[in-house]
Amino acid sequence: MPTNGLHQVLKIQFGLVNDTDRYLTAESFGFKVNASAPSLKRKQMWVLEPIPGHSTAVLLRSSHLGRYLSAEEDGRVACEAELPTRDCCFLVLPQPDGRWALQSEPHGRFFGGTEDRLSCFATAISPAELWTVHLAIHPQAHLLSVSRRRYAHLCPQEDEIAADSNTPWGVDALITLIFQNGQYCLRSCDSRYLRSDGRLVGEPEARARYTLEFKAGKLAFKDCDGRYLAPVGPTGTLRAGRNTRPGKDELFDLEESHPQVVLVAANHRYVSVRQGVNISANQDEELDHETFLMQIDRETKKCTFYSSTGGYWTLVTHGGIQATATQVSASTMFEMEWRGRRVALKASNGRYVCMKKNGQLAAISDFVGQDEEFILKLINRPILVLRGLDGFVCHRRGSNQLDTNRSVYDVFHLSFSDGAYQIRGRGGGFWHTGSHGSVCSDGERPEDFLFELRERGRLAIRARSGKYLRGGASGLLRADADAPAGVALWEY
Repeated sequence: MPTNGLHQVLKIQFGLVNDTDRYLTAESFGFKVNASAPSLKRKQMWVLEPIPGHSTAVLLRSSHLGRYLSAEEDGRVACEAELPTRDCCFLVLPQPDGRWALQSEPHGRFFGGTEDRLSCFATAISPAELWTVHLAIHPQAHLLSVSRRRYAHLCPQEDEIAADSNTPWGVDALITLIFQNGQYCLRSCDSRYLRSDGRLVGEPEARARYTLEFKAGKLAFKDCDGRYLAPVGPTGTLRAGRNTRPGKDELFDLEESHPQVVLVAANHRYVSVRQGVNISANQDEELDHETFLMQIDRETKKCTFYSSTGGYWTLVTHGGIQATATQVSASTMFEMEWRGRRVALKASNGRYVCMKKNGQLAAISDFVGQDEEFILKLINRPILVLRGLDGFVCHRRGSNQLDTNRSVYDVFHLSFSDGAYQIRGRGGGFWHTGSHGSVCSDGERPEDFLFELRERGRLAIRARSGKYLRGGASGLLRADADAPAGVALWEY
């Protein structure tokens, strides 16, 4: 499978939460640091960087400022250094409960405190010097075993998660990280949790929670007994092994999970590559040959479709469409037009893709009619986490409304019908739109929402009123945006 941006390791950004539930914050004014913020926003995001040639010490860089945290010999801390110095070197000491202690490598003192009274002068670890790691990345991704170079996926027949797949294809490869009591759970696409003995369970019990550790930019998952998840045996079953220190077998990468879609043409058949390189609408069921990985270019917003046979859709002579390209080029890019419950695709020759009488697709139409419209179904998000500009979407406490500015997230369940999605939340209630554009989550009957995959990693959600869902100053989810941009786009 060619790269072309398909396999992109996520940069691990995180927040650090002290024992008073406040986030470590890097301020622009004076490059000072404090622990006063109640939620995880841009100023509270940090990146751990390894030091070349150093096996233990690391650097903490503010994602917001691009500068490094430093601690002087007298305990004073700041986030001013544009280039790392000796004072920027820290040791990360994971504790049994999953929290971190940060020790100045040159001075041996521990970093901690409250509000604007932070220092790195403690000679011993107390609760004030302990930090909970809260990932700031979108929690739905693919999990790649570093040692085996294989992707983890749900194996329904064996009732396990195994790292034995060459490509992260289909819904089974989706892993959702769930933040639970300062630790993380691995949730499969069927909403079960991976326990350390390899079993999948219905609740995030103690043995299904893991402490995150970072090593050379990779992730390790430590269970409550101090052992690490690793692929075991010929099938790569994920479970805690014997090791109490993470080696290569215990390390994982998180990779971006691009949308995978199926398309249905006007003849009610699935678009497929089952019959060969020609893209044709001729199948009655959706399997791997009918699934396409869709990637949207950040600049042009045009998209590519990558097939399970290892080729991109590409425009060929006489307007034909084949899955033969191994590299992204102008001829593999398609412009997406969202037309309510249907989509239309415009190829690089300026013409629309249509279904010919024999079912084959070709870019030969100047106008959009029934044969140029397709149903597009997102298949690898049966459970959905949404993040906007201000934070994650989450149920508001004691209310049927939804917050859009939270550090924690709720997982929502998707169903699909005739080009539209129905969203179900906690307790089984459906999302629905109320008066004055409000969005509630306690509906007894499903309401249709339209998903428009507008940008790379971001979608717009259109309500039955024709308005788009957005966040806003109130922090509540509303359906009153006129255009799919800005606060009306959601990372998914």
